Amino acid sequence: MAQVVLDKVSKIYPGGVKAVDSIDLGIKDQEFVVLVGPSGCGKSTTLRMVAGLEEITAGTIRIGERVVNDVPPKDRDIAMVFQNYALYPHMSVYKNMAFGLKLRGMPKKEIQQRVSEAAKILDIEHLLERKPKALSGGQRQRVAVGRAIVREPAAFLFDEPLSNLDAKLRVTTRAELKRLHQRLKTTTIYVTHDQEEAMTLGDRIVVMKDGLIQQADTPLVTYNHPTNRFVAGFIGMPPMNFFDGALKMMDGQLVFEEGKLENARVADGTGTAVSAGNGDKTVSDEPVVMIGELTLPGKGFRLPVPSHLAQKLNGLVGKHLVLGMRPEHFHLQPTGGEGDCCPIKVQLNVIEPLGNDMDVYMSTSLHDHVVGRVEAQQGLQMNAQATVYVDLRKVHFFEPGVTGMNLSLAKEPAHALA
Repeated sequence: MAQVVLDKVSKIYPGGVKAVDSIDLGIKDQEFVVLVGPSGCGKSTTLRMVAGLEEITAGTIRIGERVVNDVPPKDRDIAMVFQNYALYPHMSVYKNMAFGLKLRGMPKKEIQQRVSEAAKILDIEHLLERKPKALSGGQRQRVAVGRAIVREPAAFLFDEPLSNLDAKLRVTTRAELKRLHQRLKTTTIYVTHDQEEAMTLGDRIVVMKDGLIQQADTPLVTYNHPTNRFVAGFIGMPPMNFFDGALKMMDGQLVFEEGKLENARVADGTGTAVSAGNGDKTVSDEPVVMIGELTLPGKGFRLPVPSHLAQKLNGLVGKHLVLGMRPEHFHLQPTGGEGDCCPIKVQLNVIEPLGNDMDVYMSTSLHDHVVGRVEAQQGLQMNAQATVYVDLRKVHFFEPGVTGMNLSLAKEPAHALA
């Protein structure tokens, strides 16, 4: 087991395409770190550079006390689990798990002991004589993990290992991986585009975009205190709602007024087609961000700025800001103490029951797509007017733009808005 340190690591492909842009990342011994972000953000490239499958353009990678920039993959003391399992179809489960140890010239008795122990941990002892074609997707993935475990490496690297499994199996296998890490305590780097996977698995999650680290923190800190608009929109499901508007001073109270974007257009790189790596084009899974010129026709909702944010935002009166509200922070009834919530008039467009909760798709007078995840309640009607309540203790204010800074966290107003 060992720490993994990336110091100013970059990867530039021919033609000047910068996949990873001088990132710094330290992964502690025994830590489980998840790299998450949309397609093309650089997370898999980062993992492959740690594995030695991609040559770095600049920077230094250390595994333990050793700089491994020029060390071949087989000598880096890491074990990698791939998305497609990469099992030998003509070999039994036992031989697949033992193959790497056999290549190292390990004694037969020790190989048998390691394979048996790993099979017991993963509950695949009864599958050792089967071939991969006789296994389910979840069983194949456990075999791939077992092949990594028997090597007893300094670090595990996982590259989207659950993406080929169905939704139910992903959840159960995810729990197995977390339990496995608690038992083995091996340093782990895990790549996924699924933010729910990232939140549930990681001791720390590293959110990436365009080859840059946007935030690296614990799941709850990342969720509750996103450093910018991109992180806020990517982490959380359903995604955070964003409203363009401006701050006003009304009767001594700092108020956010919803505005409208004129000449609105999709910001570059969000929701647009991206290369799939084989020449094909695919739709980006990055949150769509609209940009344009803000106007305040006076018909949007108004929301008082909570007292804990008023001092931070006082210098931004009249400036274009973006209000962020998570779906789960809408309620059908007032919540908290006096002044903790604010009513907003909406139209209910679609109601999706989820059991204990329900997703309500709403529109304000200026905003067509607002999602609330509220407590389930009978009697709500589609296309009806209603009042919902926003938990003011949970709102965020951002600079405009794709990666606008979270001003709710800033100690001083951002220079870009001054």
